Amino acid sequence: MLSATPPPNPTRSSVCPSQLPVSPAHATSDEDPELKSNCTSDPAPQRDTETEEPAGFNSPAQNSASVGFFLPPDKPTEPAEDLRGLARMHLLSASCACLLLVSALLRRASALETVIGLYGETLEIPCNNGAIKAEDVLITKWKYDKGEGLSGDLLVKRKNQNVSISATDEYRGRVSMAPNSSLLLSAAKLTDQRTYTCMVVAGVDITEYPVNVVIYKMPADLEISDKVEELEIGKLTKLGTCVAQDTNPAANITWLKNNKPLVADGKGIFIRTSVLVDPVTGLSTTSSTLEYSAEKEDTDTEFTCSTQHAVGTVLVSSPVTFTVTYSTENIILQVIAQEPLVEGDNVSLKCVADGNPAPTSFTFHLKGESVTVENTDTYTIQNVSRDSTGEYKCSLVDNPTLEASEFITVNFLDINLNLSGNIVKSVGEALELNLQTHASGEVKVSWTKDNVKLDKQPKFTKLTFSDSGHYVCKVTMGLMSQSASFDLLVEGAPVIKQLLKKRGEDGQHKVLICEAEGSPKPAVTWSINGTSFDESPFINGKITHKITVVPTANLTVTCSVTNEFGTDTRTLKVSSLFEEVRMDKQDQSDEGEQTKLVVGVVVGLIVATVVVGLAYWVYMKKSKQGSWKTGEKENGSSEEEKKLEEKVEENSQKAEV
Repeated sequence: MLSATPPPNPTRSSVCPSQLPVSPAHATSDEDPELKSNCTSDPAPQRDTETEEPAGFNSPAQNSASVGFFLPPDKPTEPAEDLRGLARMHLLSASCACLLLVSALLRRASALETVIGLYGETLEIPCNNGAIKAEDVLITKWKYDKGEGLSGDLLVKRKNQNVSISATDEYRGRVSMAPNSSLLLSAAKLTDQRTYTCMVVAGVDITEYPVNVVIYKMPADLEISDKVEELEIGKLTKLGTCVAQDTNPAANITWLKNNKPLVADGKGIFIRTSVLVDPVTGLSTTSSTLEYSAEKEDTDTEFTCSTQHAVGTVLVSSPVTFTVTYSTENIILQVIAQEPLVEGDNVSLKCVADGNPAPTSFTFHLKGESVTVENTDTYTIQNVSRDSTGEYKCSLVDNPTLEASEFITVNFLDINLNLSGNIVKSVGEALELNLQTHASGEVKVSWTKDNVKLDKQPKFTKLTFSDSGHYVCKVTMGLMSQSASFDLLVEGAPVIKQLLKKRGEDGQHKVLICEAEGSPKPAVTWSINGTSFDESPFINGKITHKITVVPTANLTVTCSVTNEFGTDTRTLKVSSLFEEVRMDKQDQSDEGEQTKLVVGVVVGLIVATVVVGLAYWVYMKKSKQGSWKTGEKENGSSEEEKKLEEKVEENSQKAEV
């Protein structure tokens, strides 16, 4: 039960109902025998004159026009005058009764409490809302408004007695009273929407509590029916109908596109709504039809409809999607091949159109020919070659002017190196090296010798033994690469490049080193025997041979290198270790004496320079004194002065040496 308006101010009376003048619409309830039996007031006095007594409120015939006004009994009147006066009194009484009745009805209507019930459920209608204490209540009675000013009884409850049910017709077996005096109405239906009044007798007061009842029913679900199978761009099409069945009040339906409301614009969106009422149940069924002009973006768009009931949450239908059809406006040609596309590969051409449904027939324009395919959009060219490079096109069979094109390049890379395999040359000769490339794009060339990268392509104008090795040329173009290689061997008679001697780290032996070049590998021999031998690997025609000796006397040692092309020999003087020790000491003594001699010479030259400078200064001083006598002396002094300066310069140079 949902309350919509505050409880009314009850209508209260402290007199017996039989003494109250009533209108015909309330005659039955106001003269209820149960309520009447609880009155303690005395009945109104009656006059003895039968012909002049006004209509009494206990007479059914009189209740229809009387409002309780009476004629004075002290003066007899003529029959005609009495009738005219009586008529005037009745007219006045009827007017007053109508005014009182309208006033009372207006007060009750403006103060009605509204209770909302749900269709098919039990409805609880409150009585007095605790305004009167339960222990003060003598009688509680429920009645309902039958319309046309009539009321019907439902039940009554006297203090300390059981409930007496008087309901008939549609209320039979559906009404009962709750402990708090509320009326319980089961299996609520739309015909129960009316005013129900609770009459309470407490002491000498009779109070009425009118309650207005409204019955709501929510739709069980929403369903989109009569759905179209597909939508066409730019064409107004009936998309479907959303139906909300058996509701009260009638449902308001909203259409949504991707959960956003659609609003009729009179152009691409039209919404038509109709409501049908069931004549038996009184429930309403709302149908909303959407007409929609689709766009290309509406593919996979979800359409739904929803309704918001007054007493329920938002109800949304299951989403529906539609196929959107439109003609082809653009096509593209896709080239499907591995990267890079090289000679011998297969390449597939795929023509993609934006129409829906997509076209199934295409024409592929190859180099010099056209091929039409049915029920497919792909054509495959097998085993392509460099001659397959060129422009390719595709178009629609039914619209050849709509076409797409792509340029296809078949990549290739050819290299030609004039040297290959094993090449044997003699030392000192020239060797020509030539590399040629033929490719579909820009290439990069790199060289390595024995897996070591070279800065540039090698040149062999005069071969040396060090030129021997494994040469590799690598040419790349994007992801493609080609390689070529050769092995160069330079042969010749061996040559000793260097013959060395050095003292061992412990100073107790000497190491003799013989470095030679030659190819094939030369054999190394010494004229003396050593305590140990060490030979380096033979690489690029080079070999190094070492022996360790302990000479006790001065020797002349010979190193010889020999191969099939010749022999080379060198000698080396090797002194004994003892002689070297004596010579080292002598060298140290000679070096000390030489140092002393050099220091003495330098000091002597410095002293001589100082003496000559002093003499020159004294001479110059005397010469200036004598120059006052004759010009000749003055000239002679100048020449002597120049000679002295030259001597000083010579002495200075000697001192510096």
